[in-house]
Amino acid sequence: MTLIINKSTCLRIGQAYNHKCRNISTLDGHEITWSDSIRYLGVYIKSSKTFVCCLSHAKSSFYRAFNSGKVANAASEIVVIELLKTKCLPILYYGLEVCPINRTEQNPLNYVLHTSFRKIFRTRSTDVVLHCMDMFNCPEAEDVVLSRKASS
Repeated sequence: MTLIINKSTCLRIGQAYNHKCRNISTLDGHEITWSDSIRYLGVYIKSSKTFVCCLSHAKSSFYRAFNSGKVANAASEIVVIELLKTKCLPILYYGLEVCPINRTEQNPLNYVLHTSFRKIFRTRSTDVVLHCMDMFNCPEAEDVVLSRKASS
């Protein structure tokens, strides 16, 4: 099997994930380095005791898409919500069914969603945000994660 050394890296998951390791040498003399995180099929995986996905890339990609001007500055709130649902939320939710997500990782996903609704409706009230999300049929991130995991 041919390896592309520039795109190959090693990652440790398990009890000794933070031990320093020597680089792995290939038969032709190249070295494969160790990394703290890798990207595999668009999902970022972190070196840890257990299998953990890194959601910071998904959140920053969501904000980049939302704040690009095509979504956040559209004509009406209805148009903005539809753009958010069709263009931005798939970026945020991509690959979540393979990631083990607990309550501490669900809260930042909900925060991202709430922040976008706060910006759209120019409010700071959590009650208004939750009501608007309900009216526009945009469920909380934790509900989306649970339904995606149940359907996969």
